[in-house]
Amino acid sequence: MADMLVRPPNAWVLYVLAHGAGAGMRHRFLEAVAASLAARGVATLRYQFPYMDKGGRRPDPPRVLEASVRAAVERAAAAGLPLSAGGKSLGGRMTSSAAADSPLPGVRGLVFLGFPLHPPGQPGTRRADHLRQVNVPMLFLQGTRDPFAPVDLITQVCQGLGPRATLHLVEGGDHSFEVLKRSGRAPDDVIGELADTIVGWARALLPAGAA
Repeated sequence: MADMLVRPPNAWVLYVLAHGAGAGMRHRFLEAVAASLAARGVATLRYQFPYMDKGGRRPDPPRVLEASVRAAVERAAAAGLPLSAGGKSLGGRMTSSAAADSPLPGVRGLVFLGFPLHPPGQPGTRRADHLRQVNVPMLFLQGTRDPFAPVDLITQVCQGLGPRATLHLVEGGDHSFEVLKRSGRAPDDVIGELADTIVGWARALLPAGAA
């Protein structure tokens, strides 16, 4: 399983970052997120699920994806930094599914870059049922135009999880956090918003003075 560690000299936390269903760890969105986080002292370990390594389009079965999550977390632990884990869409959902089955060693919280509640046009929250078994804090970063997670549904899910869940809405963002040109916001502005939100949330998980 291929992976890529970005560790700035001043790293104080490491985010184990999984890709979405249709693009691998070198996708420009993940590259931009990793670079923006590195500028803020956050290391990232990106990795590929087996099907993506093989050039396939169809994701592996959940048990294979979850095993990949665990293997990546195990490798990340060698960096000796506090850990968070999650990822883009499918990658985030498989991370939480693995954590619901059994806690991910050393992981203090989960970060979702667009949690996919349902396929477009098929509203529902069944994919979030397992989150009730996750016992660490969770940060949901969601665009307000995301067809995979309408604002009312993702808000309902987060409210149901109580204080473990933090929801941050990116105004005008779609599932890929792209905003309309008329918003006046550049892609870098949105990436910076995501990175700043992750940093603020992650600092709150650490003991005072640890970051």
